[in-house]
Amino acid sequence: MALYIHILVFILTFFMMEFMAWFTHKYVMHGFLWSLHKDHHRKDHDSWFERNDAFFIFYAVVSIGFFVLWQNNILEIGLAIGLGIFAYGLTYFLVHDIFIHQRFKMFRKANNRYAKAVRRAHKMHHKHLGKDKGECFGMLIVPFKYFKK
Repeated sequence: MALYIHILVFILTFFMMEFMAWFTHKYVMHGFLWSLHKDHHRKDHDSWFERNDAFFIFYAVVSIGFFVLWQNNILEIGLAIGLGIFAYGLTYFLVHDIFIHQRFKMFRKANNRYAKAVRRAHKMHHKHLGKDKGECFGMLIVPFKYFKK
């Protein structure tokens, strides 16, 4: 298979993961697995880790699964898919856990329009402490209204 196909699948997988993150966040995390996600909205624990981190582990396992399929010559495009999921997971970690929630004290001075919009949208998501009435379930694609000053 041509290299450009692998690159295209990597890029498509990365962007499809934004939809998967939105879908999982809205219908799974704020749905039947709220018990794992609620500690992310209500800091009722002293641990650096949250039950919510299980979702990160889930997608890591999915990514590894595609690497294994590729390694065992079962799915030639598995490497591109696995890398796309991994790249999105790394981006999610950098943007959500480090930039927004400051789990590590880095990227504090990022102050461009996009960074501000991401923070505003996430702040609106976290204003709801319960699983209902949520908004802004995505991460990288932010509604235009949060770009306004």
